[in-house]
Amino acid sequence: MKLLRNVLVLFLVIYLMPALASAGYWYIRDRPQSWREANWQSAGILPRAEDTPQATIHVFSAATGGLKGAVASHAWIVTKAANGSYNRYDKVGWGTPVRKNGYAPDAFWYSNTPRVVVSVSGEEAARLIPKIETAIAAYPYSKPGGYRIWPGPNSNTFVAHVLRSVPELGVVLPPDAVGRDYLPEGRIFAIDPDGWDVHATLYGLVGISAGLRSGLELHIMGLVAGVDFYRPAIKIPAIGRIGV
Repeated sequence: MKLLRNVLVLFLVIYLMPALASAGYWYIRDRPQSWREANWQSAGILPRAEDTPQATIHVFSAATGGLKGAVASHAWIVTKAANGSYNRYDKVGWGTPVRKNGYAPDAFWYSNTPRVVVSVSGEEAARLIPKIETAIAAYPYSKPGGYRIWPGPNSNTFVAHVLRSVPELGVVLPPDAVGRDYLPEGRIFAIDPDGWDVHATLYGLVGISAGLRSGLELHIMGLVAGVDFYRPAIKIPAIGRIGV
């Protein structure tokens, strides 16, 4: 009984309290009440494509809308070949396959400002874009019906799949990217292609990730807590990553 009580206390302190605090702040903040009221225009983060001749890659994440925005975010991928235009890729609950250029590349998401998860430019971006396109084409849930808001596969499952498939991008999604830990095709264990990170999960409900990019993470019901050793930081459920 004492062990069970200690486990429950740890869960309350590490997972539930941050989620409740985030929900309280979300409730009192000014935000759109529906998608019709939300701002979906460019946030002005990226320069015009014609002003940036080099190849670029950006992964964005922004808090989502409705009640789920208190604990969850939405991620997407933007690529641009040298002397080309931006291409944005999202997986959303409405619409069918992976969407291409459904919104401006750096658009607000439900009026929430995007944050840059990673950016790559120049020759390295040019080298990685074909790998990203291959990973997008291989995503197994890109067809109609291939979306489930929780525990996945959802928008974050899609982007996490690409990041695992192209480990040279060097990052994982923020801890508030609910659905990122759902492994495609019902797998419960995966090793990244370069062998630097490992993932074990029971359909995204409970599991662990460890490695150079992940640090040490424990996810429970979509909420992620952990530490990052390579880029020192702590990962707080529903709140995000705090550190370097």
